[in-house]
Amino acid sequence: MSQADKDGGIRRGRPGYDQETVLRVAVEAFNQHGYEATSMGVLAENLGISKSAIYHHVASKEELLELALEEALGGLEAILKTPAEPGGLPVDRLEYVLRETIAVLVAKLPYVTLLLRLRGNTEMERGALARRREFDRQVSALVAAAQADGSLRNDIDPRTAERLLYGTINSIVEWYRPGGPLTAQKLADDVIAMLFGGLRQG
Repeated sequence: MSQADKDGGIRRGRPGYDQETVLRVAVEAFNQHGYEATSMGVLAENLGISKSAIYHHVASKEELLELALEEALGGLEAILKTPAEPGGLPVDRLEYVLRETIAVLVAKLPYVTLLLRLRGNTEMERGALARRREFDRQVSALVAAAQADGSLRNDIDPRTAERLLYGTINSIVEWYRPGGPLTAQKLADDVIAMLFGGLRQG
């Protein structure tokens, strides 16, 4: 059994640093320079520690990417795992999923940004993209269900509607800055009002 296993899966690393700090700095660097262009040397420089010290926290740069993607994907997948309200309409479930997606995006902005910029160059990246596509597929199914019961207009293809919904939501990573005058709640209200204004039956 490794020391990480003995510690409950947490690599405690060198005093003054923890895996969360190393991961946060790594994600900032990946987003700034690109994952492939960011070496362990760059990460060590940004952290102010040696490369060997980083390996007290993670085994490789790939592990950092995997941990970062799990932050984003785990948050998104947890939304769909939350049970729907008994007797609730598909359109209500759809609004809940979209609002919670925005909340995850805001709370984990750097991690979701990294996910959205994946190119699928490695098996791990392709696996992450497959999980993201499955999330999108389930949202598309919600759109179709809401169209079928007459809650949403049915003259728009469900996949097209889903892509437009998430194209709008995903664009938030490019301009939203937490801590500004626009709160996460107001952001969600505005996005939902705009999106559903064009989708609901008149």
